[in-house]
Amino acid sequence: MENLKLFLENMMHFKIINSFIIIILSIIIYRGVSYFLLKSEEKDRFNLFVSKKSKTYLKFTRNIIRYIFITITLLIILQINGIDVSSVLTGVGILGVVFGLAIQDWLKDIIRGSSILSDNYFAVGDVVKYKDIEGKVLVVGLKTTKIQELKTNNIISIANRNIEEIEIVSNLIYVSIPMPYEIQIARAESVISTIIESVKLNNHVDNCIYKGVNELSDSSIKYLIEVTCAPVYKLQVKRDTLRSILIEMGNSGINVPYTQIDIHTK
Repeated sequence: MENLKLFLENMMHFKIINSFIIIILSIIIYRGVSYFLLKSEEKDRFNLFVSKKSKTYLKFTRNIIRYIFITITLLIILQINGIDVSSVLTGVGILGVVFGLAIQDWLKDIIRGSSILSDNYFAVGDVVKYKDIEGKVLVVGLKTTKIQELKTNNIISIANRNIEEIEIVSNLIYVSIPMPYEIQIARAESVISTIIESVKLNNHVDNCIYKGVNELSDSSIKYLIEVTCAPVYKLQVKRDTLRSILIEMGNSGINVPYTQIDIHTK
């Protein structure tokens, strides 16, 4: 009896040691593969000919490999410790429907994550809008997409199942220039030409063009200009554009119109 007990204890120690070795080997192999992918990613950062989609595939691949390594390591450890993996997989198949209902949101995230790549919704580096948040895509994962908000630099995670609510932000900004009704159109457009040249000199501005009369509001005629810039700079470019408008209108002796209320008394 004592010999049997000692044998079982030795076997238990043997299983623990083997399990520990498998975990260490799995970590070493995973880190080696991950290091290779990281090096490829760092190399691509300096390669202007590598598409955003390729960079996104690299990040997505890293996420998939991590989950694969975790699953395989767990199955090997179960087998070492005397648990029949085939019966476990069969049991999983039987409980698949119930389990699927429990993790349906998780599965939706993974399916949508794959769709982001296959259908090219967006890629790492793109600027996207989710509800009222605009941010730069940092990581496209199996379950979530991480973006960095442009206003605050906060990192936000978005479940991939919400992909339909994500919009890709364009590189165009439309800015209205309010002019008093007293200013003739010819003079207004002359001032706008000066404004456009000033806007073109601002940082990160690729182009600026005049689009025409946009609105006849209560207190002013609003003329529209279109400014082109990289989406990641849109907030700052809009601020600089408004500043140029105020400066050039001031230089031309034109006050920015505002709503006024006339009160007549008897």
